[in-house]
Amino acid sequence: MKDKKIKKDLLSLKDYSKEEIIKILDMAEEIKSEPGNYSDILKGRNIALLFDKPSTRTRVSFEVGINQLGGHCLVLDSKNLQLGRGETYADTAKIFDAYLDAVIIRTFMQETVETIAENCSIPVINALTDKYHPCQILADMQTLIEKNLLFKKNLKFVYFGDPNNVSNSLLVGFTKLGVDITICCPKSLKTDEFLMEFLKKESAISKNNICIENEPTKAAFGADVIYTDVWISMGQEEQKEKIEMMMPYQVNSDLLKNARPDVAIMHCLPAHRGMEITSEVLDSDNSIVWEQAENRLHAQKGLLKFLFDRQDDSK
Repeated sequence: MKDKKIKKDLLSLKDYSKEEIIKILDMAEEIKSEPGNYSDILKGRNIALLFDKPSTRTRVSFEVGINQLGGHCLVLDSKNLQLGRGETYADTAKIFDAYLDAVIIRTFMQETVETIAENCSIPVINALTDKYHPCQILADMQTLIEKNLLFKKNLKFVYFGDPNNVSNSLLVGFTKLGVDITICCPKSLKTDEFLMEFLKKESAISKNNICIENEPTKAAFGADVIYTDVWISMGQEEQKEKIEMMMPYQVNSDLLKNARPDVAIMHCLPAHRGMEITSEVLDSDNSIVWEQAENRLHAQKGLLKFLFDRQDDSK
């Protein structure tokens, strides 16, 4: 293993301060505005993307972003590595540590990215687990900043749907920044209780309000931003009862009648049109979904610069 210096991973935003998150977002906007000034900051760096799950935005945005910053990207499928024959993630991490400058992982269990981070000295980025999706939320925050919404006074931001890795990360990120957030979902679906305990302690410091609402019309009333995500995660496709339960939480034109006329619509994609959101809303003038998707590229560039700056400063 390489000499273990102080390093920073992105396993979730729980380990990040408000100042660190803002610094990443500032870097992202600077790189987006002046890309030519950052075209070689990853020169000589070899960064791996390891996928246990299919990917569109994560793969393309990271691969393009690394290339645009002058780095070299290796795209790996765990099925085609010795992981597929039973080698442990801990052993694999030691090999990554010897060959690479960073590793980005899209997988199932949060424990997987934590194990890899514990067994190597290079930065490790969680590109999605079943528990957290921090890279998505950085892009969401950047988009909201560009729309002058994130720090708007009395902002009403509402997430509609299944409490999942995206809502978990929104809760963490917004709490870190002191931004109010509402989660609207059926009573039978609840955010992880250990995460809620963490958020309760953080909210006492950041002074943000977390509201859990079960009535869609009430949640949508006066909303500045409405966000939704798929109801059925990968590997859970056959859940007809859940779909029926979630239909009252669909983001559609009737729901939007309760929100502000200029309400911004967000979705982390891929969208199941006609389920969690209608095409009419997704393709409307209120939708900022495609800008949100583009900002995955820019936010992740800001993140990479932040992490390597930290790594270099520790040497």
